[in-house]
Amino acid sequence: MAPFLSSVASMRPDAVAVWQDPEVSRRLSWYRRVMSGIAPAKFMLCRKISVGIELDKADSGGLWAEHSKLSQRVKELILNVETNPEEGWAKKDAHPNLVDLKSALVNRMLQSCNFCEWKCHVDRADGKIGFCRLDKTTSVGSYSHHYGEEAPLIGLERRGGSGTIFFESCDSHCVFCQNWDISQPKSRANLMGEVVSPVRLAQIADDLACEGAGNINYVGGEPTVDLHTIIDSLRYMTKSVPLIWNSNMYCTMETMEILGDVIDLWLPDFKFWDDECARRLMWVGAKASYREVVKRNHVFAAKHGSMIIRHLVMPNHLECCTQPILKFIADTMRDEVLVNVMAQYYPANLVTADPRKYHDIARSPSGKEIQQAYAYARSVGLEFEQVS
Repeated sequence: MAPFLSSVASMRPDAVAVWQDPEVSRRLSWYRRVMSGIAPAKFMLCRKISVGIELDKADSGGLWAEHSKLSQRVKELILNVETNPEEGWAKKDAHPNLVDLKSALVNRMLQSCNFCEWKCHVDRADGKIGFCRLDKTTSVGSYSHHYGEEAPLIGLERRGGSGTIFFESCDSHCVFCQNWDISQPKSRANLMGEVVSPVRLAQIADDLACEGAGNINYVGGEPTVDLHTIIDSLRYMTKSVPLIWNSNMYCTMETMEILGDVIDLWLPDFKFWDDECARRLMWVGAKASYREVVKRNHVFAAKHGSMIIRHLVMPNHLECCTQPILKFIADTMRDEVLVNVMAQYYPANLVTADPRKYHDIARSPSGKEIQQAYAYARSVGLEFEQVS
């Protein structure tokens, strides 16, 4: 075995073995081709699609119309590259290109922010603050080679690991959040990380890729609130590496359309089915149903790249949330995705501060509850054991 494979295999042998599973290889086929260097990452293909309008002169309607047309063109290019990857590598970057157009659009969106379903419509570009408690500032709490993600995300080359970039702040306020210190700053003044420009974010991603990270994993907090910086950074990245969107998926359809052409693998959370559970425990749903938004976005994502869905099993929520979520996945995308039925929940954040108020989730799930969740996932035909 090659030295770099031996190194990764010694830490996470399942990162090597998982690709022997035919369903993993089939369902994550696009991601694997990009990770292995066979095909260019989708964002690089977007840079090869020429824009036919003047970005600084067109109104938002004109930009979206052009985006819709070019989105179809890049989908056709991706299909061609799946059978003939040389076509993707041979094409030269256009100027301006589809990534430039996406950057122009998200910066327009930032002026009346509708990245997430709170739709605050404040001008974050001018320093106004939304529900996320951010203006246009993007702060990275940390970045590293992470070896604790699902087996297919660990990578196989050199140092391997998932190239995780943790963004501060979020568009939900989970009372049980285990990353509350970076996801729930009380104000912009409480940000603890490195404030980054698009150029600096691209440099971080390129450095992780050069060191052998298997992917670039945008996580948080919640990356949606930093959509403008992330998309703009794709204009400056030089390394082809699969991009992962690690998200709660409480974002608008406009955000999904921006992301659909550039994300190689989706790593979404689907936490709650009952909207009342989401309102009480995530503080979302005041303006749009959490369940309906996340259902819509999962269906869209399944058609725009590889996907591993995460569901965190929580105590006392099997019947109201776990089972209907798994049934929805089975009914709508069973043959397209992998599912991580997660047993890692433990009380944190506000739950530990006030366990009586949050008595239903004030403990870890029991072994019986986890086994019931696994049994249900198995009964509806989900592929989950490879990544759970």
